[in-house]
Amino acid sequence: MLRFAVFLAAVALPAAAHAQSLGYADPAAIDAEVAAFTGAAPGTPGGARGPVDRRLRMTACGGPLQLAWHGRGASMVRVECNATQAPWRIFVPVNTGGEVNAVRSAASPLPPAIARGQVLTITLQGRGFSITQQAEALEQGAVGQWIRVRPEGSREEVRARVDSPIRVTIPLH
Repeated sequence: MLRFAVFLAAVALPAAAHAQSLGYADPAAIDAEVAAFTGAAPGTPGGARGPVDRRLRMTACGGPLQLAWHGRGASMVRVECNATQAPWRIFVPVNTGGEVNAVRSAASPLPPAIARGQVLTITLQGRGFSITQQAEALEQGAVGQWIRVRPEGSREEVRARVDSPIRVTIPLH
């Protein structure tokens, strides 16, 4: 993963300089931010379905981008820039649910660590804090996979990464 991050930085820096000189946000830098947010490279399970469209011309952001999960089951990453005269927002689709499981099983079948219907612990992990509660697994998954879960007391589904046979995590950083 460290090699991937170094590679993204090496590719994104020259492209970012060119895009900044034109006054536009750099799509490669946005790809790198989304990859860091999801914890997976574009085109891989849990990562963006593909790179941000290079034809987009958004104003260069004068501050940090804001990223958040969006959509039912966290099927997209919302990327926003409010630190400019012309604020913008884009939505980046993420490989979720069945797509992730299909790609994983085709590559190397892993034994499921969590069964559908299993009660487990879900942890929302941010910078300097974590929130833990019970949840129900809505699908089976192996360690490292992203699965759909329903937090206790909620009707909404969320996507979380399987960390162990009893724990899933939603990273916020």
